[in-house]
Amino acid sequence: MPIATIESLDYEGKGIAHIEGKTIFVEGALTGETVEFSSYRKKPSFEQATTTRIIQASSCRVTPKCPHFGVCGGCSMQHLDASAQAAVKQRVLEETLWHLGRVRPDVVFPAIYGPSWGYRYRARLSVRNVLKKGGVLVGFHEKKSSFVADMKRCEVLPRHVSDLLLPLRELVAALSIVDRLPQIELAIGDGVTALVLRILEPLSPADEVLLRAFADEHGVQFWLQTKGPDTVHLFHPVDGAPLSYTLPEFGIRMPFRPTDFTQVNHAINRVLVRKALALLDPQKGERIADMFCGLGNFTLPIARSGASVLGMEGSEALVRRARENAAANGLADNTEFIAANLFEMDAEQLAALGGFDRMLIDPPREGAIALVKALPDPESGLAPKRIVYVSCNPATLARDAGVLTHEKGYVLKGAGIANMFPHTSHVESIAWFERVGGEAP
Repeated sequence: MPIATIESLDYEGKGIAHIEGKTIFVEGALTGETVEFSSYRKKPSFEQATTTRIIQASSCRVTPKCPHFGVCGGCSMQHLDASAQAAVKQRVLEETLWHLGRVRPDVVFPAIYGPSWGYRYRARLSVRNVLKKGGVLVGFHEKKSSFVADMKRCEVLPRHVSDLLLPLRELVAALSIVDRLPQIELAIGDGVTALVLRILEPLSPADEVLLRAFADEHGVQFWLQTKGPDTVHLFHPVDGAPLSYTLPEFGIRMPFRPTDFTQVNHAINRVLVRKALALLDPQKGERIADMFCGLGNFTLPIARSGASVLGMEGSEALVRRARENAAANGLADNTEFIAANLFEMDAEQLAALGGFDRMLIDPPREGAIALVKALPDPESGLAPKRIVYVSCNPATLARDAGVLTHEKGYVLKGAGIANMFPHTSHVESIAWFERVGGEAP
């Protein structure tokens, strides 16, 4: 077996080594380690491999907490100390900003940390009836596979949900639609655990009895989804408490439906909102835009400052709920919400909205290239003086940062990561852009 010394980690957490001019990506290896490896994919310029033996281990290597690590595809970094994971993600962010956007932040923010275990309040669990493995499986997919991992527990799910994995297997196995229930979506709010069953055939009366009994015994809500997200409805208990999460620093309670987008990690979300608001520094009387506003996760805290906030979002359903959330929190008077496709925003459409003093952008993985290109040119003096950009994809953040700094007259004052998904390679980040000549917080 060949041997390599690992020089660094890539954005997926794989070890990088070089042998005779070829780059080797080694799964399961850490920076500084000497490992024996076996290649499973060979190309002229690179190879992909797995670690077969660790000859010299890194001081940052730890024993994975989950017995399914390495098989389950839900986590990729449990063998690396949690603080070192954040350092790796910070390096990924900085290198991506430079290599793709040709921009470096003036300041690198300290990483935002939170709970490393039991943090995942949203998940999409696959369900398969696999006779070869003894029956129904409920869990995440195996690594690089469409097969469902044979999971008996999950350390990143809250303990009470992890404890439901085996009972859920037994429940599904007892249903008449055992082969027509491919997915269970998890959504947890304050004191409420909702499970959305994706069903491809109607439940029988006996199935309904089983579901009600399970929900009552385990203290969960069952929701049913027969087709698209609009078909999701509460099944039992019919008088169940609504899902919601809180942002206590801003006196906000945010109701949501189980299929609405909310952050997976509620603890990190609270810190991220606090950081974003500190950087944005909204002032009473200012007009501020919250682009890709969703349910109003940032809109409502901004409005709490006394600023007037326009939230824009592509989903009509989310815009309706954002309006409802603003009204429920006493913020209807200084918020406005508009449904619009921000991926097709142009300069004329943006100008028609009127000027903004500041802007927050929180796009999905595709980023916000159309929006940043639509911003007024520097010489116009009409562009927001400050932009805070929350990103779930370093590559699209870097691309958009390149436009903001090289074409739109902004300086990248600071950037850093929030470890929203510990033990995975997912990189959540926040960046602060200041128009040249603007103020500092």
